[in-house]
Amino acid sequence: MYRTLASRSALVFATLALPGVASAHEVYVLAANQIAVDTTEPPFDMIAVALQNMHQFAFWAFIGLLAVFIVFFISILHPVERTMGPFLARMKRRAPAVARVTVGIALLAGAYYQASFGPELPLRSTFGAFTPLITIVLVALGFSMIFNVLTRWSAAIALLLYAVTFYFHGSYMLTYTNYVGEFIVLLIGAHHGYRFSKSTLDRILNALAPYSFAILRVCFGFSLLFASLYAKILHNNLALQVATVPLAGHTFGIAHYLGFEPHFLVLGAAIIEIVIALFFMLGVEIRFTSLFLEFWLMLSLLYFGESVWPHLILIGIPIALFIHGYDRVSLEGRFFSKGDREPVF
Repeated sequence: MYRTLASRSALVFATLALPGVASAHEVYVLAANQIAVDTTEPPFDMIAVALQNMHQFAFWAFIGLLAVFIVFFISILHPVERTMGPFLARMKRRAPAVARVTVGIALLAGAYYQASFGPELPLRSTFGAFTPLITIVLVALGFSMIFNVLTRWSAAIALLLYAVTFYFHGSYMLTYTNYVGEFIVLLIGAHHGYRFSKSTLDRILNALAPYSFAILRVCFGFSLLFASLYAKILHNNLALQVATVPLAGHTFGIAHYLGFEPHFLVLGAAIIEIVIALFFMLGVEIRFTSLFLEFWLMLSLLYFGESVWPHLILIGIPIALFIHGYDRVSLEGRFFSKGDREPVF
């Protein structure tokens, strides 16, 4: 079924090199008892794996660096910038709406499926007897954000709910820092096109608005980074299980189909995820990285047959970042933007 080189390469990235799914992905596709075992076992030595596969490691590192440089040089070519610049500038104003609708739909889905942020976090495990009330609150917040009504208040309440969930579930909630970024965007940047009072708080938030998408991409990148460190380095046996155990009705583990040694596959996935998380955080090749994420996320969902709703936030944020592009504190935006032109990818 996966005989061609193209399909094998696609499957590598879709299932293990996909940033943002890292910890959550392993939680979604592995059984609870397997997760409990894998998180208590010591991780395998990834440095030893790299040394044992040095030639293959060097080859794929070269391919990755070559791809990054090719995309970068195409992105800053003046003819490409001049051609795409007006279109990209017109798109940018739509980014806050995409971010707002994305998180609103995600909250509505959480209310429907009775889980906060991810299916492994049922509402009842956090809010107990208050679950029916919290469900109503999530529905109200979702519609408020979608239709941009009292959006700042909704974002503040949503941040409070995240803080409560963090209190009960601890540092694992750093996996969902992407939600924090969305709430901050709405808190300080979702007011475009609407009139607010000129209070001191409003003036402060309005002054911070140009940095809202910088905060979003840093929070999003951090969530990807934390998830990768958690599931592919600190508890890399989780990813190893995904690579070796038959899942979603397949006869063999994915490493068998791809022809890679499982430990090496996990190592490569960890490196790619960390690099892409840093790209988002630093503001490097934002649009290309967003497209990369979306494409392989779709393949991953198809391969594993997972529920779509936990991934809504992962689908929507890259779309918003693609539309918004570069901001004044992104590396490429700071050093390679010229007037109304900015790097394309």
